Amino acid sequence: MHDSPLKMETLLNQSPENLVEVNDLHFAYGQREVLKGINLTIPRGKIVAILGVSGSGKTTLLRHFGGQLRPSRGSVKFLGKVVHELGNHDLYEMRREMGMMFQVSGLFTDLSVYDNLAYPMREHTDLSEELIHDLVLMKLHAVGLRNTHKLMPGELSGGMERRVALARATALDPTLIIYDEPFAGLDPISLNTIANLIRRLNDALGVTSVVVTYDLFESLKVVDYVYFIHDGKVVAEGVASEMRESKDPYIYQFVHSKPDGPVTFQYPSKPYADDLEIRAAEV
Repeated sequence: MHDSPLKMETLLNQSPENLVEVNDLHFAYGQREVLKGINLTIPRGKIVAILGVSGSGKTTLLRHFGGQLRPSRGSVKFLGKVVHELGNHDLYEMRREMGMMFQVSGLFTDLSVYDNLAYPMREHTDLSEELIHDLVLMKLHAVGLRNTHKLMPGELSGGMERRVALARATALDPTLIIYDEPFAGLDPISLNTIANLIRRLNDALGVTSVVVTYDLFESLKVVDYVYFIHDGKVVAEGVASEMRESKDPYIYQFVHSKPDGPVTFQYPSKPYADDLEIRAAEV
């Protein structure tokens, strides 16, 4: 497979230790500020988890990695380049260095498992069909599903579908693989299988991985470093092996599933009694 110009340039220039660098990243949807000064780094060859409750800004952060969104302030650097400053050509080249496992798998429902994996190879390389055939089977074999290549996505179980999506994320041998909620909706066996596959593939392929999730226990088994995001900010971080014993209030609440703590259940609003008084006055 031919290396992209972006990868070749990076290899020649001996790019820095950190594959991704996020510096003072701010972003808002209209008047609603979602990211409020995110700072984090993704070292080469490591698996980094970004944890947080729903609505904390995790997916919005991911969209900045791929250049789908432009920050209102700050930056995301990938391979030393500021993502939002790239032109269309360079942006598309950069995205070829990223593999994505979507939260709902994102498989093409009208294509077979084989054609789902072959699709990015046909679109972005000039490989022969014979070589694509061998690569597709190799990728499926790595996730234990080589004999599913003739099946349609609708014929797969939820866990199998997620494993095929994982295989497709590695189709172009990316530098960075991003997993968006890879454990959501899986039974315990499938969940454990996916978690172990993420670790094995990361080490075997020599890639870098980002796991965005709210599933703390499974992610701590396989990741190297953890960032906790809340209300658009990094509120805690640390080595995964130390998280369970941490006394940091954010980490402690997340690890022990406590309802009370710095992460509140209620969406910010004025006191409930005030709303009741307004309603009573209207009646």
